[in-house]
Amino acid sequence: MEMTKQDFLAVLNNEIKLNHAFIDGLWCDIESDMEHSLIDPSIGQVIATTKLCLTKHVDSAANAAKVAFVGWSQTTRQQRADYLNAIASAMSARFDTLVGLSVLNNGKPIEEAKIDVSDAIACYQYYADLISQQPQRTQVTTKEEGVKLYKVLEPVGVCALIVPWNFPMVTTAWKLAPALAAGCTVILKPSEITLIPELVLGDILIEIGLPKGVVNILPGAAEVGTAMTMHPLVDKVSFTGSNAVGEKVMRQASSSIKDISLELGGKSAIIVCEDADINSACDIIIAGIFFNAGQICSATSRLLVHKNIADDLYQILRKKTQELVVGDGFDSDTIMGPLVSEQQLKQVQQYFSIAKQEGLSCLTGGKLMRADVNNLENNKGYFVEPTVYMNVPRSSRLWKEEVFGPVLVTHEFSTDQEAIILANDSKYALAATVVSRNESHAMEMALQIKAGHIWINEIQIVLPEAGWGGFKQSGIGRELGEDGLAAYQLSKHILLTGSE
Repeated sequence: MEMTKQDFLAVLNNEIKLNHAFIDGLWCDIESDMEHSLIDPSIGQVIATTKLCLTKHVDSAANAAKVAFVGWSQTTRQQRADYLNAIASAMSARFDTLVGLSVLNNGKPIEEAKIDVSDAIACYQYYADLISQQPQRTQVTTKEEGVKLYKVLEPVGVCALIVPWNFPMVTTAWKLAPALAAGCTVILKPSEITLIPELVLGDILIEIGLPKGVVNILPGAAEVGTAMTMHPLVDKVSFTGSNAVGEKVMRQASSSIKDISLELGGKSAIIVCEDADINSACDIIIAGIFFNAGQICSATSRLLVHKNIADDLYQILRKKTQELVVGDGFDSDTIMGPLVSEQQLKQVQQYFSIAKQEGLSCLTGGKLMRADVNNLENNKGYFVEPTVYMNVPRSSRLWKEEVFGPVLVTHEFSTDQEAIILANDSKYALAATVVSRNESHAMEMALQIKAGHIWINEIQIVLPEAGWGGFKQSGIGRELGEDGLAAYQLSKHILLTGSE
């Protein structure tokens, strides 16, 4: 029997460890005066309240992680792989529950939440396979006679992992799986906005028998994140979120020269070439900007279309966009859910106002889908219309700034060179898409685009084998793939002479 929203509210009230932190292998009561309301964004109403951790909890978690590192770092690669596979199996057993809790707390459509949980499971499985095959020590070829040179890979140490609200469980897996695989211990801070599905992880870790202190989970606000990044026992910080916060994290971590990984903002371009199939291109455009209500760092929010096909494409794009069903994520007909929070709704509303001030031409959308953003009594959920602005100048704030919502801006081009210049006209450089019937032509363009991840004639499929990260102000370092594991490892070389 299919579970309903009421069923998941019951799970929330009866099974989720609200008001608790997971420290040293145990759920601990959070003794704190700081409370946080958890919201169902489809109705804009509080569904639970929970206490948040304080800086004193960071000390406890850091000490537990430091002690646990001694033993965990000495486990075999196969032992760590077995734990990762056990996490994946436990998540699979809770698949429907995790999906429902994500929809309840984040608002995304149920089919998108299913993709999230599947991707998280695949990530744990991938790093289990990868670490089980990686030798700890390899011999390095050298031309020097009588010398043997070895490269040894060791875990970085205690890692502070700070994850965002837009992809609960997924971004956690991207960081936690390689950290555990490498032999690191962890302090994890999920976003306080989408705590509900993230807290299930603590129960999973108890169930699989993960040694105490290896993973510590702290529900907390910005103060906890700051304490984590500056803590003297923390060796590495991995953060995903906004550039404004990322800059602060970088400064804080630099006080003790910590290893750091940052996955930040984006203003990615999608180039639709003159020879593209327009109908297919529109499907790719829509998936790239309206998936997760546009709350994606890699959202292709700048459409570059060849001027010879622009009018035809706009006509089809407008029709397809207006046909999108916006609603509650539990409704099977819903294609786009609400924004995650009141704050996010106000941010998108601000960009609608900026668009009007700048005199931008709106192809479709451009409005909230509820009466009054400032009156909670009229709150019908954090819904906005999927929106497209045409022929937006490069001077526009909507061209330059990350909206982080379902807002697309377009610009036309005449030549490939012009398209490349437009695509690279951003302080961000995370991702891009090229649509063309000529694969070789698309590849030539992709090679000239400054971005860390590029799709050709495809929606934004993210594979665990492919490194993820950007250039410019989109961040530092890589997640996923072999690079994602290397981010949690230190290499040292040992040179010796003579026979073994």
